[in-house]
Amino acid sequence: MWRRSQALSSAARILANLIVMGSGVMARALVRAYHASKSGVAQEAVQNIRRGSKIMAEPEARQILGVTDKSSWEEILQRYDSLFERNAKQGSFYIQSKVHRAKECLETAYQKRAQDA
Repeated sequence: MWRRSQALSSAARILANLIVMGSGVMARALVRAYHASKSGVAQEAVQNIRRGSKIMAEPEARQILGVTDKSSWEEILQRYDSLFERNAKQGSFYIQSKVHRAKECLETAYQKRAQDA
């Protein structure tokens, strides 16, 4: 009987030590996670992922606006205005945003070409 109670008390001590040590490890991990989120590393990574998913490729932009790589900037603006207005009247915000992003993409491409020339 005495051995059994001694075994139970040592098991209880071991269990208590594990709980105390485990809670210390968890507390340190929570503090590190808090500091990491405070520094903005995780937020910056998420923003970069979102920004990357919104960037449109130039061929896709040309396809949306229905222009070629030889089209002038004026032609692109005419197509943009036409498509944007048509979708404003019909209420398709999704297509309107695609048209707008396509124009932004091509605008950036044309500005880079003008700087390189």
